[in-house]
Amino acid sequence: MSDDSTRPIVIKRKKVVAGGAHGGAWKIAYADFVTAMMAFFLLMWLLGSTAKGDLQGIADYFQNPMKVAMSGGAGSGDATSILKGGGQDLTRQSGQVKRGEVEAKKTTSFSKEAQLEFQRKERERLEVLKADIEKMIEQSPQLAQFKKQLLLDITSEGLRIQIVDEQNRPMFDSGGDEIKPYARDLLRQIGKALNGVSNRISLAGHTDAAPFVGGVQGFSNWELSTNRANASRRELVAGGMEAHKMIRVVGLGSTVLFDKNDPLNPVNRRISIVVLNQRTEKAILSEESGADEVADDAAPLLDLPNTPNGRAG
Repeated sequence: MSDDSTRPIVIKRKKVVAGGAHGGAWKIAYADFVTAMMAFFLLMWLLGSTAKGDLQGIADYFQNPMKVAMSGGAGSGDATSILKGGGQDLTRQSGQVKRGEVEAKKTTSFSKEAQLEFQRKERERLEVLKADIEKMIEQSPQLAQFKKQLLLDITSEGLRIQIVDEQNRPMFDSGGDEIKPYARDLLRQIGKALNGVSNRISLAGHTDAAPFVGGVQGFSNWELSTNRANASRRELVAGGMEAHKMIRVVGLGSTVLFDKNDPLNPVNRRISIVVLNQRTEKAILSEESGADEVADDAAPLLDLPNTPNGRAG
């Protein structure tokens, strides 16, 4: 039997390493901090890239969570995205919009563009017609001598063609409505040219301010200008213009003077033919044109340079 007192005594000591980086607990705190910062910057990015309409939609949702259920759609404003199945379009500016508003805006935008394009092409057609009539007058020895009495310009109503009197070359006898031969030929040539476009025609007769004898209660410049306008219409039709193209014939007397400084100037006696653009035609047909048409008929005339006989050469 061995003696226990002879056994060696073993002493175990735990080795402690100094420092030890606190056991790595700082890594967990740092990871939490980075996660929180990432969440913060992600929130800032989302707020910055969200349109005003979406923010309003979110606010509306928390104020009225049943809004979507009541109005339908994918969101409180029925958001519309160009990215099918790919999330929201972050480049859009309007945010959420109500159902149908996007289609309505697109239709309106397209309609305006189409209308502007139509007006541009319509003006081009009227410019071509203007050039054709000027060329026709130039090439006709019979009509070229009356070139100074023919004034053409583009107004807000369309292409305006005015035939004015000269002191020694009137279109009508004084106080009468029978057209002189040269004016008849000119009107018939113009009537033939007017069929080159589909636009409708308006015609107005004008007189100077000389009072008509007995015009207070009887025949006056109103009747005279109306009769002259109708006589001119008949010559346009006789020249080949389709009768249905004429939609208005009026007599304006001396209310719209060409030369306001000299109401008795022969140039105030004239026939005004307007090849109407679509906007003015619709206004006339719907009786919405009102007095603006009279103002439009006179306004561009003031821009003409003064010459000894009161009109452009």
